[in-house]
Amino acid sequence: MRMKNIPIILGCIMLLAVCCTTKRAEPAPQTLKDALKSDFYIGTAVNIEQIFERDTAGVRVITQHFNAIVAENCMKPMFVQPEQGKFFFDEADRFIEFGEKHSMWLTGHCLVWHNQTPAWFFVDKDGKELSRDSLLARIKTHITTVVSRYKGKIKGWDVVNEAIMEDGSWRQSPLYRIIGQDFIDSAFVWTHAADPEAELYYNDYAMAHEGKRNAVVALVNRLKQSGIRIDAIGMQGHAGMDHPNFEEFEKSITAFAATGAKVLITELDVSILPTPNYNIGADITAKFEYQQKMNPYPDGLPAEIDSAWNARVADLFAIFLRHKDVITRVTTWGTGDSNTWRNDWPIPGRKDYPLLFDRNYKAKPCVEKIIEIAIKGKE
Repeated sequence: MRMKNIPIILGCIMLLAVCCTTKRAEPAPQTLKDALKSDFYIGTAVNIEQIFERDTAGVRVITQHFNAIVAENCMKPMFVQPEQGKFFFDEADRFIEFGEKHSMWLTGHCLVWHNQTPAWFFVDKDGKELSRDSLLARIKTHITTVVSRYKGKIKGWDVVNEAIMEDGSWRQSPLYRIIGQDFIDSAFVWTHAADPEAELYYNDYAMAHEGKRNAVVALVNRLKQSGIRIDAIGMQGHAGMDHPNFEEFEKSITAFAATGAKVLITELDVSILPTPNYNIGADITAKFEYQQKMNPYPDGLPAEIDSAWNARVADLFAIFLRHKDVITRVTTWGTGDSNTWRNDWPIPGRKDYPLLFDRNYKAKPCVEKIIEIAIKGKE
């Protein structure tokens, strides 16, 4: 061997060694939960077909892309305690089993709400409105029974849902009329007593409204000053193409975080359809007669409309990621467009497209964009 070739040979050997020992670059995450894992939990509401794993396509997407779940309906008072003292836990138990099987963060929804609570809850045996003490006793029994059953399993509870109006006034529900605003204080105290480790949340819609924002801030500050635990404020994300105003939405995120509570984006869906009345918020009791003009896309979205929708969703997630220091979870209200509540609210029979996955559970373009934004934010 010629001596002059030795440096060349040694150089090749060294280059080969470097190539062999250099760690391969990690592949870019291809799922939402992988892309967002260091930012916040990404969750979805699950229905009965999914928790019993009959909707196999839905289950596949849920387990692939999400690491947190909330029960869409089966843990609400009307389903858990349809008759006084007669609790029905079969579906809620299955929700827990599904979540534990797939190592999900489990949220209980919800304990105290004026809607989807059975009528008997607010009246006596003669149909007359309950006294303050009697209603408080029923609330305590319901909370203690449900929360104790799932102690250590449910990680966080939507303790009280939708108690404040957009202008900041108190909703004139039976809860408020009979008890007063301190029904909220009691609900949080009793939930904490039943499971001291569970996180506690106040959850509401239309949270970009200044009046509601200020009232929720005042409520949370009052609870904290009274020594009552509250961990996070849930901002329901029922949105449209022209609401909420993003600037006002961000103001609410900042204002809520200033209370010392964390922020959750809950019940996220973005409707593409026109609304018959902007004053209904997310009131599930609102109903309007079907009109063809209010159902403009029965056969699918035109390309330009679809593109605008995907861009708006990506813009929303860009906001969430900008505030990832205070947002701990973002949860969509459903997984695929085929079973969203938006198809029938507030006008039955419409076809809406508000979720991240289409009617066949195919990811929409915004999913790839969200992953891209999340990855870019870590570079």
